[in-house]
Amino acid sequence: MRTSDFDYDLPPSLIAQQPVEPRDAARLLVVSRGSGLLAHHHVRDLPDLLNRGDLLVLNDTRVMAGRLRGFRADTGGQVEFLLLFEHDNGSWSALVRPARGAIPGRQYRLEGSDGPLTGTVLHREDEIATVAFDRPIDPASVGTVPLPPYIRDFVGDPERYQTVYAREARSAAAPTAGLHFSEELFSRLTTVGVDHTFLTLEVGAGTFRPVRAEDPAEHVLGPERFSLPSGAAKAIRSARADGRRVIAIGTTVVRTLEHAFADQDAVLEGETDLFIRPGYTFSTVDALLTNFHLPRSTLLMLVSAFGGYDLIRSAYAEAIRESYRFYSFGDAMLLLP
Repeated sequence: MRTSDFDYDLPPSLIAQQPVEPRDAARLLVVSRGSGLLAHHHVRDLPDLLNRGDLLVLNDTRVMAGRLRGFRADTGGQVEFLLLFEHDNGSWSALVRPARGAIPGRQYRLEGSDGPLTGTVLHREDEIATVAFDRPIDPASVGTVPLPPYIRDFVGDPERYQTVYAREARSAAAPTAGLHFSEELFSRLTTVGVDHTFLTLEVGAGTFRPVRAEDPAEHVLGPERFSLPSGAAKAIRSARADGRRVIAIGTTVVRTLEHAFADQDAVLEGETDLFIRPGYTFSTVDALLTNFHLPRSTLLMLVSAFGGYDLIRSAYAEAIRESYRFYSFGDAMLLLP
């Protein structure tokens, strides 16, 4: 397949600029992979849509306050850094915009929320640079929480771009499927016998970088760190052994589980660069709740692999006809067997 096969036209008015309140009031397009039927619900209906014994798996990562703005030390030209992850030597990988001038040795004066700092470029590949800062930085507070560039009119608490169960701040973007869950919804799900557990995947540029190659096989998905607690691995093994469904909340969970359980013994910690696209055979995940994704993206390719290319095309067309809200602050889709 070609990257252009994953293109579609979206009216700009359907790009959500604000999240709905409460969180679980978002609309939910339920897609049956077996029958191809589509049904319209809301996220709050999940206790009625899922089965007793189902196991939800969620990504508990937190978005870093990693957006830093500043200027080139030599010319004063404006620049923006988006921190991705810290290296063992204390340097950072960062997405730099504009990237063209970020050559080794170049210095930038940046405005951190806890004071000014200087970043020196050590290395750059495409738009991602390795940067050394003149002092240690705290990714939870050094800058501001980055919103995707298509969200231009958000007015609200930055915590709304975090899940209610987010823990350690090590991600450059939110696992957006989880934004729909509230403590009250978790309580209702538990009451009807739907369990949940957590893993961590640190969302980096690999998740949201655009696919520029027309042949998706030429696209390189950068590695992202993950950890799967032993208790979560045990719960997933138990569900599979009992014939209960493992339901991934978001594409980051799908990639982590499919990587971790690729062999008989689950990998509990490491990095994954697993790029899932049509033709992939799933081994662990039975159902998926996910948002509506950008055209030509690796995320849309993953969803198309899971749901079937033609069915996902039909589901997206239906969502557009019914004025669903798209992308990070938008509505969701539930893909059931």
